[in-house]
Amino acid sequence: MGTITADFSSRMQQILKILLKQEGPVPVKALAEQMGISKRTVQRELESVGRPLKRHGLEFCSKAGSGVWLDGSDEDKKALLSQLEAEDSLDVTDKSERRKRLILEILRDKTVKKLYYYSDLFGVSEATVSSDLESVEGWLAGFGLKVVRKPGLGISIEGSEGNFRQALRAFIDENINSSMIQELYQNAKQQEEENGQARQVMEMVRDKSEKNIYRVLDESMMKRVISSIQRVKDKRLQNLTENSYTGLVIHVTIAVNRILNQEIMEENSELLGTIEKDEDFLLAGEIVRQLEAEFQVRIPKVETAYICLHIKGSKVQQYEVEGVSREMIQEYRELLDVVNEMIDRYDPDVAYALKQDEEFVVQGLIAHLQPTLVRLSNHMMIQNPLLEHIKTEYRDIYRRCEDVAKVLEERYGYEVPEAEIGFLAIHFGAAMVRLENRRENKRKVCIGVVCASGIGISRLMVSKLSHHFLDRAEIAAYGRFDLTPYVMEKLDFLVSTLPIKEDIETLFVGPLLTDSEMEKIEKRVRYYERMPKKPAEENEFTRQLEQVNFMAMQIKTMIKEMGYLLVSPSISFQELLVAISEMLSPYHDRRRQIQEDLIRREKLGTQVFVDFGFALLHTKTKGVVKPSFSVCLTKGFVPFEDPYFQGIGTVIVMLLPDDEHVNENREILGFLSETLVEEDEFLDSIERGNKEEIQAMLSKYLKKFFNQYLDRV
Repeated sequence: MGTITADFSSRMQQILKILLKQEGPVPVKALAEQMGISKRTVQRELESVGRPLKRHGLEFCSKAGSGVWLDGSDEDKKALLSQLEAEDSLDVTDKSERRKRLILEILRDKTVKKLYYYSDLFGVSEATVSSDLESVEGWLAGFGLKVVRKPGLGISIEGSEGNFRQALRAFIDENINSSMIQELYQNAKQQEEENGQARQVMEMVRDKSEKNIYRVLDESMMKRVISSIQRVKDKRLQNLTENSYTGLVIHVTIAVNRILNQEIMEENSELLGTIEKDEDFLLAGEIVRQLEAEFQVRIPKVETAYICLHIKGSKVQQYEVEGVSREMIQEYRELLDVVNEMIDRYDPDVAYALKQDEEFVVQGLIAHLQPTLVRLSNHMMIQNPLLEHIKTEYRDIYRRCEDVAKVLEERYGYEVPEAEIGFLAIHFGAAMVRLENRRENKRKVCIGVVCASGIGISRLMVSKLSHHFLDRAEIAAYGRFDLTPYVMEKLDFLVSTLPIKEDIETLFVGPLLTDSEMEKIEKRVRYYERMPKKPAEENEFTRQLEQVNFMAMQIKTMIKEMGYLLVSPSISFQELLVAISEMLSPYHDRRRQIQEDLIRREKLGTQVFVDFGFALLHTKTKGVVKPSFSVCLTKGFVPFEDPYFQGIGTVIVMLLPDDEHVNENREILGFLSETLVEEDEFLDSIERGNKEEIQAMLSKYLKKFFNQYLDRV
């Protein structure tokens, strides 16, 4: 029996784990989705798995339409799964994953280690480890930790115990799904049986925590910590948000683990002097007493202080002002003054309306601000996994919140980090959405996309815009000469990659649609969705009937006359173009026109898509009078031998008539082009080579297009 690392790549090991845990066939598409990689990548991995599997007593099986599976005895399957689970299958080619693992190893064990130790652990050279160390030093330095190279001895890390704790918590926050204790948090409110809860939580931790990261938290210890916290019946714990409750569990587990290893926090008499009389300190003390009883260990008072700070710095679900002390009411009023000033600073024009949003003011900003001030005053870091997304996708709101944060700097002298500004942006952004929804009735905006690069690029632009705006906008692709008065009458504005002379508002963009360009389009959509729709012509219904009838006839012809061509694998690219033209037209001049137009389009950029395993030859041409869809395969369904095809075996041809109906026809072919990329079953049916099956699949998707078209007219 072979070894796992010698027999299978890291990616293949992950695929095998999935297959070994399934009873029957698994579709390749489902494998790809679960792995987060393309279907083609999965297929390439599976091509060479048969021989090494036999060394483990198993056989790889596949069946078209069903999927793939492993055949063999239950004993052999269990043995292989056991080996795979025991094997630490780190993908060493993934630089980011390898460097995360390096940080984890450094934080788990701060004893001196030689470069060879990490080199052997990761299966990379010592030079690579040295480079990785230089890369992670910046992250560690952010927590006051320093990597020290000791000649002749190895690598060690220096810093206080507090620094280590902070770095560990941050690392786990960044790399563990914070919803891992979500069910625990919900079940705690229902006061279910404690041991049963703990078992459920640990199962969730195993299922959801990132590979290797779970090792930093001892399973049995976390289980006992959870039980200890649950025994403290206090509504302040139940009022914590899910992420804050998760953070408390992680914080306490790390603390207990390191105390048991005699790694004790440094005394902080200043902190103790300011916090001992706080009522949250009493709550932290109750948690500590439960922990001391559970683990039979004495926990220093400074640990109680840090647990107290964690509770005070945690986000809560709601801010309650009933049944509290006079001091807390005074604090609430002060916070309300701060919040009002922050709202004025955000945008004076909408400040009054925002202040009427109780959900935003009371349950949003005030509930957020109280723990924020605790964190800022004690230099406690908070992780914001959405920060980069917020800064890029909601730049205007983030910039405004940078000004909002200055209110805290001016009032309290605290420098507000970016993570905290990001959370402020979330609250203000949500409030602005609610405000807009209350103030305005919106309509769907009609956008035309004009691109010089043909169907492929324009459809990619349409797809990106459609995914961004969803049901807020109706988006269609047009050619430069498709912008008839009828078309422009329906549109609100154009998004174009080339100059437009027509009298219609046009935003000029690049084909890749950068973030700044998307932001410009977003602003115009927000404007037009509040504007009244253009009045319709009196003869609109008659024109709609004519359009529907025309589209129905075009679709019917495409299905009925679908081209299907089997050629020799040795055929050249030029010879294939000749064969295609001969299939599509009986007239010599039109055949030549088809060949010339396909060659012209190919010179603009190859249409051979190796990653998808097919070539999509499409062009506008006077060589056809109807839109056409054709499939060309090799006899025996093997790859073409001509190097131009780069090892593919499938060619799909879509021709667009160069006539007055080019826009309607482009819409049909554009839909098919997008479907080929997004719907695996369509391409799979083509690659199997059965003409009737392909024709049925073409009919299925053109029916889907026609139904969508009817919904729009």
